[in-house]
Amino acid sequence: MWFSRTLHLHSACCWFCLLLLSSPLSTSCPDDITSCVELEGSPLGHLVQERRSGRLFVGGVNVLYQLSPQLEVLGRSRTGPKMDAQDCLPPIVLQDCPSARMTDNHNKILLLEETEGPEGPEEAEGPQGPEGPGGPEDVEGAQEGGLIVCGSVFQGICERRSMENISELLYTTPHPFDTQYVAANDPRVSTVAVIITTAGKQEVGGTSQLRLMLVGRGYTSKGTGDIPPVTARRLSPVAPPRLAFSQEEELGKLVVGSYSQYNNQFVKAFKHGRHVYFLFSRRDAYHRKEYASYVSRLCASDRSFSSYVETPLRCAGGFNVATGASLAARLDTPALFVTMAAGQASTPVATGRSALCVFKMAELDAMMRKAQEVCYTQAGKGSDGQEEAYIEYGVSSTCLRLPKDSVVKYPCGGEHTPSPIASARPVAATPTVTTETLLTAVTTTTEAGHTIALLGDREGNVHKAVLRSDGSAQIYSSVAVDTGSAVHADLLLDQRGEHVYVLTHSKVSKLPLALCERQPDCQSCLAVRDPYCGWCVLEGRCSRKQQCQHHPVANHWLWSFEPTSRCVSIQSVEPANQSRAEPTEVNMLVLQLPSILDSLSCSFGPLPPQPAIVSGTSVTCQSPPPELLPPIPAGSDHMTMGVALLFGHVTISSAHITFYDCGATGALNQSSPCASCVLSPWSCRWCPLEQRCSSQRSCKTPHIIYSQRETSSGSTSCPALFSLLGSSLVPVGFPVTLRLLARNLELFSAADFVCVVEVDGFQFHLNATLETHDVHTHTFSCSTHQFQYAVRQLERSAAVYLLSGDLRIDTVPSVSVRMYNCSAGQSDCSQCRAVPAEYGCVWCTGSSAPSCVYNQSCSGRPTYSCPPPRITEVLPVSGPLEGGILVTIHGSNLGVTYQDIEGGVSVAGRKCVVQAEGYLISTRIVCELQPSPVPGSGPVLVTVATHQTGQSAQTFTYQDPQLVALAPDKGPRSGGTRVTVQGKKLLTGQSSDVEAYVGLGRCFLVEQLNDTQLVCQTSSSPRTELVPVRVLFGKAERVLSGAEFRYLDDPVLREASPTESYYEGGRSIRVTGTNLDVVQQPLMAVWAEPVELQRVKRRRGLALLTAKHQLAFNSTAPTVSECCRVLSPEEMTCLTPRVTSNLQVKGVWFQLDNVRVDFEQIQGRPFLYFPNPELYPLSRETGSPFHFKPGGVIAVEGVQLTRAMSRQEVEVRLGDARCEVKTLDSTHLYCEPPVLQPASRGSQELPSLTVVMGNLQVDLGVVQYDTDSLLPVVPLAAQVGLGAGSAAVVLSVLVVILMYRRRSQQALRDYKKVLLQLETLEINVGDQCRKEFTDLMTEMMDQSSDVGGPFIPLLDYRSYAERVFFPGQQGAPLGRTLDVPESRRATVQQGLVQLGNLLNNRLFLIQFIHTLEAQQSFSQRDRGFVASLLTVALHDKLEYFTEVMKNLLQDLVQQYVAKNPKLMLRRTETVVEKMLTNWMSICLYSFLKEVAGEPLYMLYRAIKSQVDKAPVDAVSGRAKRTLNDSHLLREDVDYCTMTLTVLVKNGTDVQPCPVKVLDTDTITQVKDKILDQIYRGTPFSQRPSAQSLDLEWRAGQAGHLTLSDDDVTAIVAGRWKKINTLQHYKVPDGATVALIPRSQNSIGINQVFESGETSMLEGEEEEGLRAWHLVKSEDADKRESGRAKAIPEIYLTRLLSMKGTLQKFVDDVFLSILGTKRPPPIAVRFFFDFLDDMAAKHGIEDPETVHIWKTNSLPLRFWVNILKNPQFVLDVQVSDSVDAVLSVIAQTFIDSCTTSEHKVGRDSPVNKLLYAREIPRYKQLVERYYSDIHSAASGCYQEMNSTLTELSGSFASEMNSMVALHELYKYIQKYYTQLVLCLDQDAAAHRMQLAYRLQQVAALLESKVTDL
Repeated sequence: MWFSRTLHLHSACCWFCLLLLSSPLSTSCPDDITSCVELEGSPLGHLVQERRSGRLFVGGVNVLYQLSPQLEVLGRSRTGPKMDAQDCLPPIVLQDCPSARMTDNHNKILLLEETEGPEGPEEAEGPQGPEGPGGPEDVEGAQEGGLIVCGSVFQGICERRSMENISELLYTTPHPFDTQYVAANDPRVSTVAVIITTAGKQEVGGTSQLRLMLVGRGYTSKGTGDIPPVTARRLSPVAPPRLAFSQEEELGKLVVGSYSQYNNQFVKAFKHGRHVYFLFSRRDAYHRKEYASYVSRLCASDRSFSSYVETPLRCAGGFNVATGASLAARLDTPALFVTMAAGQASTPVATGRSALCVFKMAELDAMMRKAQEVCYTQAGKGSDGQEEAYIEYGVSSTCLRLPKDSVVKYPCGGEHTPSPIASARPVAATPTVTTETLLTAVTTTTEAGHTIALLGDREGNVHKAVLRSDGSAQIYSSVAVDTGSAVHADLLLDQRGEHVYVLTHSKVSKLPLALCERQPDCQSCLAVRDPYCGWCVLEGRCSRKQQCQHHPVANHWLWSFEPTSRCVSIQSVEPANQSRAEPTEVNMLVLQLPSILDSLSCSFGPLPPQPAIVSGTSVTCQSPPPELLPPIPAGSDHMTMGVALLFGHVTISSAHITFYDCGATGALNQSSPCASCVLSPWSCRWCPLEQRCSSQRSCKTPHIIYSQRETSSGSTSCPALFSLLGSSLVPVGFPVTLRLLARNLELFSAADFVCVVEVDGFQFHLNATLETHDVHTHTFSCSTHQFQYAVRQLERSAAVYLLSGDLRIDTVPSVSVRMYNCSAGQSDCSQCRAVPAEYGCVWCTGSSAPSCVYNQSCSGRPTYSCPPPRITEVLPVSGPLEGGILVTIHGSNLGVTYQDIEGGVSVAGRKCVVQAEGYLISTRIVCELQPSPVPGSGPVLVTVATHQTGQSAQTFTYQDPQLVALAPDKGPRSGGTRVTVQGKKLLTGQSSDVEAYVGLGRCFLVEQLNDTQLVCQTSSSPRTELVPVRVLFGKAERVLSGAEFRYLDDPVLREASPTESYYEGGRSIRVTGTNLDVVQQPLMAVWAEPVELQRVKRRRGLALLTAKHQLAFNSTAPTVSECCRVLSPEEMTCLTPRVTSNLQVKGVWFQLDNVRVDFEQIQGRPFLYFPNPELYPLSRETGSPFHFKPGGVIAVEGVQLTRAMSRQEVEVRLGDARCEVKTLDSTHLYCEPPVLQPASRGSQELPSLTVVMGNLQVDLGVVQYDTDSLLPVVPLAAQVGLGAGSAAVVLSVLVVILMYRRRSQQALRDYKKVLLQLETLEINVGDQCRKEFTDLMTEMMDQSSDVGGPFIPLLDYRSYAERVFFPGQQGAPLGRTLDVPESRRATVQQGLVQLGNLLNNRLFLIQFIHTLEAQQSFSQRDRGFVASLLTVALHDKLEYFTEVMKNLLQDLVQQYVAKNPKLMLRRTETVVEKMLTNWMSICLYSFLKEVAGEPLYMLYRAIKSQVDKAPVDAVSGRAKRTLNDSHLLREDVDYCTMTLTVLVKNGTDVQPCPVKVLDTDTITQVKDKILDQIYRGTPFSQRPSAQSLDLEWRAGQAGHLTLSDDDVTAIVAGRWKKINTLQHYKVPDGATVALIPRSQNSIGINQVFESGETSMLEGEEEEGLRAWHLVKSEDADKRESGRAKAIPEIYLTRLLSMKGTLQKFVDDVFLSILGTKRPPPIAVRFFFDFLDDMAAKHGIEDPETVHIWKTNSLPLRFWVNILKNPQFVLDVQVSDSVDAVLSVIAQTFIDSCTTSEHKVGRDSPVNKLLYAREIPRYKQLVERYYSDIHSAASGCYQEMNSTLTELSGSFASEMNSMVALHELYKYIQKYYTQLVLCLDQDAAAHRMQLAYRLQQVAALLESKVTDL
């Protein structure tokens, strides 16, 4: 005790030091969160808030926090860890509780016991109910409260702490009573509580108030397992002898019949009105249904829990598991908001699919009141006779028929009313919100009359949803509070209702309910659609309604969530356009203008606001003066400015107004400023003499031109140059006089005008002379001038305008001068003549070089007829006789117009029709070739205008192309076949003229066309058909005669194997399918991408998707392919392409012409590439040869040799010879080289060994054959150097070393040779095995079809349990009745019930087991028997049984860790080891039925069928067909198979049935085979036995003869008597027999010799006679003893043949047990996790030790037992010969589960030799099975508990627990004194009075008086 207290003190000091050093982890909060704090002690458990101060309290693991409303840490206190164990009762004393460890203290309850009065009671979670705090029974003047804290340590005791200083303990107890255990001691089991104050009787202390804490907690199997689900705990008064938190008798509790069966998962506890409610989930135990959620109710004043009623909740859509709840108002009506999830497959595990459901409290109360009424007055039946209410929790109460007013008189029940009541009818609701992410928390609030639900989910998000009046809801916002961390059920609103506190795994966050202030303007405020927000118009902000001062007034607060809400807006502004030079009044029409309490103002842009005048919805403002307006941007004549309507400094609405500048408008168009001014959209006028655009209505001069908006004349009044007299064409280099027409020039002086011509930026100023003028029109002539421009272009445009002084006269935009240069671009005569005539260009030949010039500039003689055409090129130079192709002619002087050469072109003497669209003046002619009747050649002639002809130098040929042959002539419908068409003169026309067609589909040219060959690729065809091949040469068609192309069905790939390759490639892939021969060139292709790109993708996150999609369509991505070889229409082989190691394979496919088939589509899994294997050199010494002794094998070592290669594919070459590969595994390759050393293939003297794996070739070094002895010669130099005195010593050492080395090498060679011999033998018997296997499968399928399908004779659970729990015992307790006198039966049963209760006390049970095991007389058999009795007695409490077993196993681990941990669970030496066997058997029964039972039965049938096909000695049990060499019948026994016709009586009919037997079978063996055939669909236990029947041979006229194993005809030789056989009776093949009931006189004469069970006839042993069947046992024994250890090959062949036939069935059984395709049984996962935890707890890091534990606990403890004894599971009979085979298979299973390397040698048992090659594969299976379970997510505790609960209920009725308890008491009686002494010495047992309770049991069972 002193040590324990010292340790506690030391731990407290350490934690205090840590507390001083530690601080909350700094954390950054998301933008949407006001503040957050990360705390130690995760997972945090509870969060509560003090109402007065707003302080928060957080309970976590080992720590308690006090936070300010701003989440500042105000205080903290450590609550753990504590020295504790779930199995021990506090206080913890290490001597009494050796399993105690420092244990984390998880916070289970955190409540504020605040001073009551107006506030009312506290609740465990969530806000107060809608009815307001308090209740009718709340009374004032309660004592000062505190913080109630309950943890998971010390059996869940509670303490009260000060709310001012949480480190100050107001109440705690160092020695708690068992009535003070409150919370669940398991962190995973839920606990909820609520505090109420009710009136109580006057107690010591002088108060009549009673403050209680009502607690709901789930079931825990450890510690005290008898605490009810709901209890009432006293909080005050606690004056002695009362205890705080105590469960007192008068306070009430929910009585439960079976605690484990009613394992309520509590979610919430709360008070509403006069009642207290609990929300929980559990399985519907009464109706055996799925998991459901329930609400239960108690009257707050009910001290006896008589008022307990519960009703199920049904949320439509399959949502059945409650996860969180909140009590609030919905439409002013109290309602319970519950988050519910869909449970996972009959478990309480919640899936992601969840919903929010709302249940009205009135409906809940009405349903529970209805159930109460029906159970009180109508015996639970409704008016329709259906059950509406019943008694729950397995108690003895029943619904009654009390008076009708009973509910009114006793609303809270009474002593005479039934209880606890459950409603059979649920309260239904429709989901309000559904999500695909698990909802874990809910709370509600009200905003502006609307209910808002806040929902937390498993991913750390909080969703906000507004509930509509129709019951639906809409999630309008989601906030990520703590990503990846589930939101706890405690969602708390702050005091002002503006924030919600969110508790997650390690963080507390303060989340604002709304972020209205973040919306900057009205539009964004209304767009956010947040019910909390609205736009406060006159305050100009987004706010909550109450925060807007004038919100009651219309249009002052616009609600965001209302779809029809619209912002205040200015509909129109008048004037919209205003001259900046003239200020004016601006009128604005405003929609939804609120009633203005004060004056408004207007603001123009950044200018100061000015007062506004409001008239209804119209607002008038004065525009700003010009000097305040900002400047207009360059290049523009206006600017747009915002105009805002202000209330104070708040902008109510805004619009835009345009200010323009007429001066800028005139400057926008330099060529016509006047037109620009008066035609603008503004009100601008033009002052012509001032050259100014003005907004004023007058100019400084008297002349003004008004805007088109003011007058209709508009721009026509502007002075302007509006036309040219004469042509606008002006030739360069020739004097030209321009004449201009202008208007409205009366204002200007005529002497001042100047002509200006501007071209390419250069101005020509010319004098302007006024020629004439009329009223408004003036004609000017400009001085003559020769114009030039630098650009070599036919024509350039030049601007022309008039100047009057410095004033520029407008020029109409259409007026310009077109200067041109005839010589620019006209290189020949025809091009010159082609220039339009208006230009006046001529071809001038008088100069040194002819050129194109203006006609008046030609110094020579113009030429009006051009030279003959000149042809430079003709394309093509050949064409078909039918013509139809286009011929292109290039040259010069090819005409001026198309008409010049139309009809003037001939090709090889035939007209060629010119195409107008292809003609280019003078340089190109395109014409269509016309038909020619005969082939011929000739030039191309072009005639221009019928008299000028040009001839080409090239010759054009008319020719007749021919199609000769086609290859290939077939292909797939999808196309892609490269077809080669052979022919003559195929290059007719151009390549673009040639088109090929296969049928109607185009065949696209893929190679350069030549004269003899055309290669094209076919397109797809809609059907399979035979189609012609056509080629078009232009319009000429040629059809291949004598051959057609056949479209066939696309190839279909059905299978491709193998599915792996090394990077080096070259592995042969066999592909099977159909129509493979239709493909021209099949390919196997691989798409890969660089590994570095993969790394970049992984680093870049989002870039991964982008890059991947881009690469998927990137044709330049690395692709490699290899051609495949088609062997037949159904088969082809492909070599895998080589892939470099820097690439990662992304896809593998087969390209079959146009058909692409991904490898994954064929096999259902992708093709895998693996790194190349690593092969080690033969010689470890570089450069030295490997020495090989002939007759052995060469062993090659490596890594991953079989990952992508099989033995048959590997080729090994030694020099120029092959080294035959015998064996290949993942690390070794064994090959047998030639006897004589081969020659080297290279320049080396010695041959080198090369391993070839596909494309991979590895040279492993040279090999030298050793022809001398294996013993190496001692070097001569060493001998000379040895001294004479040390020679003997050194030689002795060398001899020892060499002998050891020789033996090691010899052992290795023996091992390799044995493997080779075994493999060779297996290959030799392979065909026989396959035939036997085929016959066996056919036979078994026939039998299955005869019985209507696969018949599996599985035992029922009771028989199965009896055989497993009590193997080989007759009269097991499951089949007996309680054997006591009837007079004492009731007393004994009462005592046994008390004994059962005592066994349910964990401390007693563990002490009972330990005490018995400590007794020397307690034998091994007793241990197993007691374990099985305990299993039966506790079968209905498997959760408790499991926890006790785990406790005992923990003690066992501790014992073995101190000694040798690898020996643990190796044998069944303790009670707990047998308990483990039984536990596994219980948990895996359903797995046996559903998974492993069928393959096990198929294996049994296969063995029995094979054994029965050959002789089996009836005396010794030896068989000719077996796997066990010790049971092998070695003698050559001649036998033949016979078919007997057995007459089977079926009712009144007799039907013949053929049965195969052997002529060497005994009569009993024949009867057994007949019974097997006749009753093949009947379990063995339901068949008649062979001993009860006689076999009668019906030989026709010879009569009937009864056959028996022994009769007077039996042969006796000396002292040996042979058992009779069919051969003895000379029964022929096809004989008719019948089974008849055995006559009485034959009993004792016929004797059964089966499996060596009876070897002698009765009475003959005295006479010295011994029976024998096939071989006399003495001879067999002598031969056996004299036989050599090595079994002869002929016998080994028999064993191998049997093994090969059964191999598939053995594999199926092993795969069903160890397969990873389906999830392993939950019990295996659970127990393996337990073993991993034990290893981690004890620091065992050796994986081999854990592997051994797992092997000993499951494969060797359970599965080997089942494999050796299938009769434990199946209703079959296992003979000795079948058992011998099963023993070998079981031993193979054992060897596969061991970690030691499996090596065999010459002296190894044959059984190990048989499966030497398979065991490594089975070992990998075991390793993968263990690894998958280890790597899978743990945490199956809850699922395991659910499974155990289900098993307890399912099979409890099968167990005879009373008999088991009675048998157990016999051991108690035997060791009574030791038990009582042990219980008295144990302090905890003494406190619990266990010895006293045992004495009570003894008194009842033995009727003896004790000192009670």
